[in-house]
Amino acid sequence: MTLRLIHSSNINRPKTIERVADARLPTETGEFRIIGFRSIVSAEEFVVLVKGELRPDRPSPVRIHSQCMTGDVFGSVKCDCGRQLDAAMKLIEGEGHGAIVYQQQEGRGIGIINKIRAYALQDEGADTIEANERLGFEADLRRYEQCAEILVELGLRAVRAISDNPAKLRALRQAGLEVVDRVQLEVEPHDLFAGYLKTKKEKMGHLVSVA
Repeated sequence: MTLRLIHSSNINRPKTIERVADARLPTETGEFRIIGFRSIVSAEEFVVLVKGELRPDRPSPVRIHSQCMTGDVFGSVKCDCGRQLDAAMKLIEGEGHGAIVYQQQEGRGIGIINKIRAYALQDEGADTIEANERLGFEADLRRYEQCAEILVELGLRAVRAISDNPAKLRALRQAGLEVVDRVQLEVEPHDLFAGYLKTKKEKMGHLVSVA
């Protein structure tokens, strides 16, 4: 395959992140490198799982995964986040190369305590967007520019994006990355997060399949 590289001024813009730690991470899925980045313009930190060699001439599968303590750690089925993370790791392990940028912006940017408050409102009947807004927040406060910048810093110039979020896809492109494909993950459905996916599709424009 002949890959058309993007030459963008965004790739040469001033860096806003720095790489600060790197180690081996054996997991039940496979062995990865775990790399720590931090922002030099804010207090945000990022963790990246990297599999294999990331090359500018080969589009690797990548995911920007927004932290979800309840789903990723505790196995909540209010959302499909934990299942998405697990599926992304397995896909990248199978490919032999790729990366997951783990973004520490819990609850679409409102933090874990406010997310629990939002859960309480959902227990009363609010959907995930209404709950955030009733707490005085926008529906989604996350930003993805630095996540995309990290992927450029790791040497990628083209990616296969594991995402259903159009905002993440835009951030990748605006960073100068060519999105050659969007990979749709298939995760086991659950009745408890069917409404959550429907809200994301109808109110946030996410590219999800809803039964």
